Amino acid sequence: MGGGGGGGGGGIPLPIPMGGGLIGLIVIVVLFLVFSGILGGGTTSPDAGISNYPIDDARGGSTLQQECRTGEDANRRQDCAIVGFVNSIQAYWEDSFAADGGTYQPAVTTLFSGSVNTGCGQATSAVGPFYCPTDRNVYLDLTFFEQLESRFGVQGGPLAVAYVVAHEYGHHVQNLAGVLSRARDGDTGPDSAAVRIELQADCYAGVWAANAVDTEYIEPLTQSEIAQALEAAAAVGDDRIQQQTQGRVTPENWTHGSSEQRQRWFGTGYRGGDPAECDTFSAAP
Repeated sequence: MGGGGGGGGGGIPLPIPMGGGLIGLIVIVVLFLVFSGILGGGTTSPDAGISNYPIDDARGGSTLQQECRTGEDANRRQDCAIVGFVNSIQAYWEDSFAADGGTYQPAVTTLFSGSVNTGCGQATSAVGPFYCPTDRNVYLDLTFFEQLESRFGVQGGPLAVAYVVAHEYGHHVQNLAGVLSRARDGDTGPDSAAVRIELQADCYAGVWAANAVDTEYIEPLTQSEIAQALEAAAAVGDDRIQQQTQGRVTPENWTHGSSEQRQRWFGTGYRGGDPAECDTFSAAP
């Protein structure tokens, strides 16, 4: 995600995972404390099949492909709900690439607990959700999500989670397009390439949200659910995180953008529903 990266990681040089680092942990904690919920609600269509894209369950045991087969499963179980979001997000990008005459290469979603070996090195729960451009996998530690639920008692708010997941798949789209190579170690600040990359991933998350119903995995989104995603984008803004963790805002150290920037670009993607409107490199960030 983290956030960040999964909604928000630190300044990330390739091939380090997008969305990782200590800030990734802080971002995810902020995100789930601000929003009520990991999963729940009915955003997944009950009759939809949700096992169409590759899922690697590194936690052991039976595979999620066998256990998470329908939207009803997704509405009952946290891991199945994330599988449903993943399938919707990747189905959208597959159609989008095809419409432009291209071929989308699905990312493998790896679910893990505690730690996992990746093409970008060893990762732990402290990293939070992240994308590794080297092996083109999205890594999601569901144990981390479960700990947030059990420790902090968060409830509901599925689209806040979907926003984080869609952001990570935005990085995969950027990797396929060769955009991630614009990021460099130590590249920080409101106008930096690092921030523009993260804002574009936010915009791509908004584009998916605008087209989610068309994938037939997701039921129509409510204004309340869109508000969840917008608030999630604000929660992982560099300025808000800095204020909460260090008591001051230092824009020169931004790697993901301010709350205002992140909300604005998610909104741009959602209102337009078109990836072509997500050119954060030409527009003012």
